Amino acid sequence: HKVWSNQIQIMVTDQESGPSDSSVELTDDLEEDLCKVWDMAMDKDVAVFLQEFKAQDILLGVIAKSRSPRLTEICVGILGNMACFHDTCVSLSQSSDLCSVLLLLLGDNDPPTLLETCRLLLTCLSQPDVAPLWLERIRQQPAVCGSLCFIMSSSTNVDLLVKVGELVDKLFDEDEEMMKSWVSTPASDSDPNKDTQQDIASSLLEAATQLRSESPEALEVYLHSLQLLTTVEEGMQALVSDGACGHAVWTFVCKIVCEDLCQADDPPLILQEQKALLAPALALLSALHSSLQTAISTKHTLLTYQIHCFMRGIVVFV
Repeated sequence: HKVWSNQIQIMVTDQESGPSDSSVELTDDLEEDLCKVWDMAMDKDVAVFLQEFKAQDILLGVIAKSRSPRLTEICVGILGNMACFHDTCVSLSQSSDLCSVLLLLLGDNDPPTLLETCRLLLTCLSQPDVAPLWLERIRQQPAVCGSLCFIMSSSTNVDLLVKVGELVDKLFDEDEEMMKSWVSTPASDSDPNKDTQQDIASSLLEAATQLRSESPEALEVYLHSLQLLTTVEEGMQALVSDGACGHAVWTFVCKIVCEDLCQADDPPLILQEQKALLAPALALLSALHSSLQTAISTKHTLLTYQIHCFMRGIVVFV
């Protein structure tokens, strides 16, 4: 235990020494030792010890001063593993400073750090006792939406896109008011990406398009998030208003259903196996069709017919 604490203290010392604009590189030995702590934090007893030692406060200080992306990633990763257990998650969640730093990290440009940050946030949001606290803090930070949109619309990192999709889907599922706010609120003036930021619906579509070829199984959370948008008036307007991406979403989802998931002569068993993706896809298409039917071009007629055939076959199974 003393070895771990000494290594963490070394991190603090390394960050406080040297010019403020210099980059700190971890030595191989220090990185190896810290990664051991990261791995061991998956053990409940270790996580509890780290909490009692107030490792979260030390790690927070290191993250705030870090000039090493790898160091930041490891520190957030340790916190993420600690948060996997109820009591330590509750303890971590009491720190408003930690929450503020983590939400700021969503604007970082290092994919591994972003991945660990999203994993930590998702873990905390999955704990019913603290989820409302995290939702409230996220609502108070409008830049979070812009950061997530920027990642979804610009990243090509599959693992990161998958985790961000899970995070957005969780937020939409847990907080309808937040979803309404995100689809109707323009980019924040403080958002460095406001000039290039896409809206939430377009960002979801962009990420889903990227994942279609790279990781088709990860599409479920994106289709579900888009489908959730159709359950509120603000979301539908964000999809079907002039200049919105509703037609692009319609075309994209039609192709997924008719080209990727199943063919017209597939037996019902195939449809049953694909229902996790088909259910949100068909619900999304149904909602869009009612609003876009007068504007859907004839080139979609065959796709629409195929989808109706699939729906007749799947209705018994979904």
